[in-house]
Amino acid sequence: MRAVLFVHSLASDWNHGNAHFLRGVVAELVGRGHDVRVYEPRDSWSRVNLVRDHGEEPLRRFAAADPRLASTLYDLRTLDLDRALDGAELVLVHEWNDPDLVRLVGERRARGGFTLLFHDTHHRALTRPEEMERYALEHYDGVLAFGAVLSELHLERGWTQRAWTWHEAADTRVFRPLEPDGERRELVWIGNWGDGERTAELEEYLLRPAQSLGLSGTVHGVRYPRAARAAVARSGLEYRGWLPNVEAARVFAQHRVTVHVPRRPYVEALPGIPTIRPFEALACGIPLVSAPWDDVEGLFRVGEDYLLARSGEELTRALAAVLRDPALAESLRRSGLETIAARHTCAHRVDELLAIVAELRPEEVAA
Repeated sequence: MRAVLFVHSLASDWNHGNAHFLRGVVAELVGRGHDVRVYEPRDSWSRVNLVRDHGEEPLRRFAAADPRLASTLYDLRTLDLDRALDGAELVLVHEWNDPDLVRLVGERRARGGFTLLFHDTHHRALTRPEEMERYALEHYDGVLAFGAVLSELHLERGWTQRAWTWHEAADTRVFRPLEPDGERRELVWIGNWGDGERTAELEEYLLRPAQSLGLSGTVHGVRYPRAARAAVARSGLEYRGWLPNVEAARVFAQHRVTVHVPRRPYVEALPGIPTIRPFEALACGIPLVSAPWDDVEGLFRVGEDYLLARSGEELTRALAAVLRDPALAESLRRSGLETIAARHTCAHRVDELLAIVAELRPEEVAA
């Protein structure tokens, strides 16, 4: 099967966590013998910011590390869409794309020839619906949404006639347990500061617990304003900036525990969507303690795969328990790895994707 993906970026993961999952999906499809072609805009926000901060070298290292993940850069005004879609049987368009591209691909789909799915991995369907309404999806076969509440929202608002829940998952080619290189530190947080969607939560569930326990550790991510960097320093943790996703497993291995602090919209209005980091942390075998979120879809086993804290004080106690009790840490490590291997790898998601395509057009999924 020839699959064509239009993404915000495959090469850059600067403030672009969806790239982690999309890379795993592409690699899995290619590994199964499918012909996969990926297109990303030359001037994508993530790519531009990565080059601004770090130059072209990270892009060169990424291209050399796994040639299967090559993508074609394009300018929308000169994109030859007929050529890009030539022979396509499955086309995925991610929501981090220009609405004009979404519309043009849909118009091309109206002439027939391939299955077309819109991939939604953001909370703005609820928080900024006027932005979602800019996307013309009438010619799409349906929507892949990364949580049941989001797929239901697409149906309720009439943006699509079909929607499937397609959670993100761990790319276990990259995220796997590694041996530490030397002495481990205690706490690691890998995540971006963002747009004020979890500023208070990061203070309560990451920085104050680290400070009160006197923990050693590191913080990785981008878009940390001066005040945020100062808050990290006061906590006793060390801020180290952007971390290429391919290096995250090594960083997890150098620490004894991590935390998950979901963004406020996912806690308050879109339950059941953990985003990508819990999948990746558990796949690396690092014990995880989470700030509040409601696993309404039963993705994990609360209390076995990870510990859930309902307050900063609870999280502080949970961190202390994991760090002082090797048996608890080992139990969490084993349970998390077991759940990822059983249910939440990119291979599982590709199985789900191919089943959806078979449901829509059985002839398109030949062995």
